[in-house]
Amino acid sequence: MKIIELSERPEFLERGVNYFWKCWGSDSNFKFYQDCIENSLDKSNLLPKFYIVIEKEKIIGSYALLTNDIISRQDLMPWFACLYVNEEHRKQGIAKKLLDHGLNEAKLKGFDKLFLSTDLVDFYEKKGWTHMCNGFNVSGDSLKIYTKQSNNI
Repeated sequence: MKIIELSERPEFLERGVNYFWKCWGSDSNFKFYQDCIENSLDKSNLLPKFYIVIEKEKIIGSYALLTNDIISRQDLMPWFACLYVNEEHRKQGIAKKLLDHGLNEAKLKGFDKLFLSTDLVDFYEKKGWTHMCNGFNVSGDSLKIYTKQSNNI
């Protein structure tokens, strides 16, 4: 298993875009994911960055570090987003590895905290994240916002 940042391995770009879109997108927003990910490839920009997990040349998971997770708390960043592990690879500790990798990447980029938003219950608490407040998505739905120090991994 290897975690790859897409700007480091452009040969995975098309497959990566499709993976993120299939995991998180809808019939109408492929271009959103494609444009977002393609414009993340500039290595001179710290964020956004998109990561995939490869096992035997197959993508089995993902996450992203973003400046904004389309939530009302625009004052917070960076955001850990798009965590996904294929169903057949779950319960093997891959999500924890991705969370730790994201915290380390944030630290390497000079950020001392990482944030995420979710409607999941108890998942991130079990991984050591702290619920700090709630925020709102563009539909007005309330989401929990979690944080974790990037040097506490």
